[in-house]
Amino acid sequence: MNICVVALGKIGLPLAVQFASKGHTVIGADVSDRVVQLVNDGAVPFPGEADLDVKLKEAVSAGLLSATTDTAAAVAESEAVVVVVPLFVDSEGVPDFGWMDDATRAIARGLKPGTLVSYETTLPVGTTRNRWAPMLEEGSGLTAGTDFHLVFSPERVFTGRVFADLRRYPKLVGGIDAASAEHGKRFYEAVLDFDERDDLGGQQGVWDLGSAEASELAKLAETTYRDVNIGLANQFARFADTVGVDITKVIAACNTQPYSHIHQPGIAVGGHCIPVYPRMYLWNDPAATVVRAAREANATMPQYAVDLLAAAYGELTGVGVLVLGASYRGGVKETAFSGVFPTVAALRERGAIPYVSDPLYTNEELAAQGLPGYDGESLGAAIVQADHAEYRSLTPADLPGVSVLVDGRRVTDPANWSGVRRVVIGG
Repeated sequence: MNICVVALGKIGLPLAVQFASKGHTVIGADVSDRVVQLVNDGAVPFPGEADLDVKLKEAVSAGLLSATTDTAAAVAESEAVVVVVPLFVDSEGVPDFGWMDDATRAIARGLKPGTLVSYETTLPVGTTRNRWAPMLEEGSGLTAGTDFHLVFSPERVFTGRVFADLRRYPKLVGGIDAASAEHGKRFYEAVLDFDERDDLGGQQGVWDLGSAEASELAKLAETTYRDVNIGLANQFARFADTVGVDITKVIAACNTQPYSHIHQPGIAVGGHCIPVYPRMYLWNDPAATVVRAAREANATMPQYAVDLLAAAYGELTGVGVLVLGASYRGGVKETAFSGVFPTVAALRERGAIPYVSDPLYTNEELAAQGLPGYDGESLGAAIVQADHAEYRSLTPADLPGVSVLVDGRRVTDPANWSGVRRVVIGG
């Protein structure tokens, strides 16, 4: 097949490489001249994705992958179009469709009869049918479901391990009609490989969920579940702090029973997905009180961690406090909705002098995001915000002057911290 992947970001580029690895000819479309040039040179435009550098060079060298800024022209040469353009929501959960609208109009200009269009960007329920179908029809003069096929198939992968996740998880597909769904199912069967999983009862592969709406809801539901579960764990942890109980032991005990799957508490829920998609779900379903309460509970955790620090240390006015980790999770160079931002803000509200360090970022990179880098200034306390592997061996000698450590991720070794008060959430 000839395939167009629209948007060569941290999901789109690995997808394009995966499709090319199956022998298909892939044209990646992106609005960034820099990204397009790097991809055409076989160079990865962002760090941290396992095996992407090698696989990208192989695909480009084989002539199976190229990139362009002309989306319409790329679509015109393709039999299938996969759209992975970012969709943002504001603090109230209202989607900003601007980038996706622009991409969809460009796709429509190049759309030809018989083409499959698959949206993988997480969307509010009903968007594929009620927004993209009319927009594609208007711009192309073609009829969705008759002249071209349209499906929603959510990405279900973590950055840093995209290729492994593509093999592990079933690929969900939902069409605006049965013919679209069948074309979508055949497409993904031709571009993906799947690991065997005994727990799926032989049902590994591409799953047709019956409609675009069901597929849209599946993505929102699986991500919202995680936010709600973490919110519950955080509530348990905060109560455990008041009664002197170690919540991790409680959770481990509960999870020995097969119907209990309590997640782990922590200082923050970050990234492009878990903090965002529950708000997108609430945009569809504003009466979902459980979802709203969990999102609010998780959003307060950075402030709670700073409160724990103040309770252990005392007055924070004028005290240098180092926040360890700018990334939203360990090992990933990404600060989208990271807990570092509200943690720094909460420290400033208490009069502390916050600094930030991260093994993946230079001080210049931190400054570009409005974060105060650390360069050996005097410290009194520290807060672990990201669970980087480097922090497992951290000791007081690495943080001279620190008398209180709040480990918001339980990543440090308590045996290393004699002489320093080490505080954990739910400890």
